[in-house]
Amino acid sequence: MNRAARAFWLDRPGEGRIRDVDLPAPAGDEVLVRSLFSGVSRGTETLVFRGGVPESQHAAMRAPFQEGDFPAPVKYGYLNVGVVEEGPERLAGRAVFCLYPHQTRYVVPADAVTVVPDTVPAGRAVLAGTVETAVNALWDAAPLIGDRIAVVGGGMVGSSVAALLARFPGVSVQLVDADPARAKIARALGVDFALPADAEGGRDLVVHASATEQGLARSLELLAAEGTVIELSWYGDRKVSLPLGEAFHSRRLVIRSSQVGTVSPRRAGRSYADRLALALDLLADPALDALVTGESAFDELPDLMPKLASGELPALCHRIRYEDAE
Repeated sequence: MNRAARAFWLDRPGEGRIRDVDLPAPAGDEVLVRSLFSGVSRGTETLVFRGGVPESQHAAMRAPFQEGDFPAPVKYGYLNVGVVEEGPERLAGRAVFCLYPHQTRYVVPADAVTVVPDTVPAGRAVLAGTVETAVNALWDAAPLIGDRIAVVGGGMVGSSVAALLARFPGVSVQLVDADPARAKIARALGVDFALPADAEGGRDLVVHASATEQGLARSLELLAAEGTVIELSWYGDRKVSLPLGEAFHSRRLVIRSSQVGTVSPRRAGRSYADRLALALDLLADPALDALVTGESAFDELPDLMPKLASGELPALCHRIRYEDAE
């Protein structure tokens, strides 16, 4: 069995390369996975690529199978789909999702992989980590039937939240983003779209995912009295100012954070595995294909990542394929 592998490493902020890796033989409770696809999110991963993780958050920001330390050199990533080449009989030959970096083959404990349902194509399953974030956000938000909701920020996480909210009965959902090109994504997901200046107010709930100070301020403006903003953005090393004077107190507004590193306390009986399995089940919906906005070969990653990090190449989830990577 071929146990040679290649992995993408960030050598220094803004510069990465592909390194050769020698894999160990898997133990009885481990699996050897051959990557089919991985995903690059323009949010967290490009922040890492730019070297923007604050020193105070180095431990909290570690990915499950990260090697190296921030800012660099580091092997980072968490959206991988592959096929089990060696391992327990129940997993052999199955497509699986794993929170693993960009690497052609890897060995992990068997309980670190989740089987991809037969109803979900492997190429779409790279979205599982982001849909898992959206699931946790909606557990925190607890939307009610008939709610008027805005999602501010039409990136990968915000669009995933909007896609799930589109399934709620009687809910009015508007995706708000400064990029008019995101209107096409909103249509594909079955929700309304608005530029920030045109967004409808009186919202019972706003989910903020733009990672901008302006977006969070606009989220507060869109709320009805006693409404809540669920804050999904992570700002790295940037300072954020908020207009907490004016009508913030008289309207009794709420800002509550949501973070995928902890299962929502509103679902205390659910495990991380339960949440990820649910996210994969939800990916049976082909509408979510709209979140994959480009695809490149694994060998292109050193040239691709600077373009994604700078915004030269617009993307939500950019998919990496491995068919010719060996």
